[in-house]
Amino acid sequence: MEVAEAALKAGAAMINDVTGLERDDKLAGVAGRAGVPVVLVSNQRERPGNYDIMAEVISSLERSIGLALEKGVATQNIIVNPGIGFGKSPRQNLTLIHRLAELKVLGKPILLGTSRKFMTGQVPDRRLEATSATVAIGIAHGVDMVRVHDVGQMVPLCRMSDAIIREKTG
Repeated sequence: MEVAEAALKAGAAMINDVTGLERDDKLAGVAGRAGVPVVLVSNQRERPGNYDIMAEVISSLERSIGLALEKGVATQNIIVNPGIGFGKSPRQNLTLIHRLAELKVLGKPILLGTSRKFMTGQVPDRRLEATSATVAIGIAHGVDMVRVHDVGQMVPLCRMSDAIIREKTG
C-alpha cells in the first residue's frame, strides 16, 4: 500500500495489483481515494487436475471487482487482467488466450500482459515473435489494452491488428 501511495505521489496514473486485491484490499481504497484506475490480475496457484481455468479466472476477477467496488473504486476505473503466467500451467495460459473473449462477461476493459513471459518462449531473446502472436490474437479476441516491453515493435502490430479486426481505415 505504501508503495502504491508513493508511486501515485510521484505521478503514477494507475495501480496494478498482481494479487487481485486478495493480499491487500487496502490498495483498492488507495485507488478509490486517488480516483485512478486499478488493474485486477487473476493470480491462481497452479494446481493439478482437470478444471475449467476460464471459469476460475472469471470467478476470481468477480471477487476482485466486488472488493474494489466495496473500497470505493469507481466502476469505470476497474480493469481486469486474466493473469497469464501467474500461477497457471503453460496449457492453461494457452487456453486463456484462446478464450479471452469470454472475459467480456465481466463488463470491464481487459488488459493482456504476455510480453516476454516464459510461456511465450524458452529463450529470452526469441520471445518477441511469440509475444507478437499473443498480442495479435488477444486483439482479435477483444482485449482493450496490452502491456508490452518492446513498445516500438508492438505499436505497429497493435494498430494493424486493431484495424484488421475492427475494420478501421482512417
